[in-house]
Amino acid sequence: MRHRCRVPKLGRAADQRDALLRTLTTELLRYGEITTTLPRAKVIRSEAERMITLAKDGSLHARRQAAGFLYDRELVSSLFAAAPERYATRNGGYTAIQRTVSRRGDNAPMAIIKLV
Repeated sequence: MRHRCRVPKLGRAADQRDALLRTLTTELLRYGEITTTLPRAKVIRSEAERMITLAKDGSLHARRQAAGFLYDRELVSSLFAAAPERYATRNGGYTAIQRTVSRRGDNAPMAIIKLV
């Protein structure tokens, strides 16, 4: 049964999966868009939107939560400086996923995830 299973396993152990999500979320917030597989992009979307919601809150507790998740401390401070103005009128939906051609080697569905 998959009742209440929140995150897809992505074929990895729990510690490797957590590290992958932290890395991809950090890179998405750093560069604004990344190319990855479609299942990974769907999982990254929830984590990235959670980080932007924390940045809009702007409290010390939210900053510490974001700093505990993201790998780059300077990225956390720049995110907390820019997010309240950039996403002030939005109540969610900070990312967009666009499907691209399948990967050549294993035919995996690929996608571009970017910040709106």
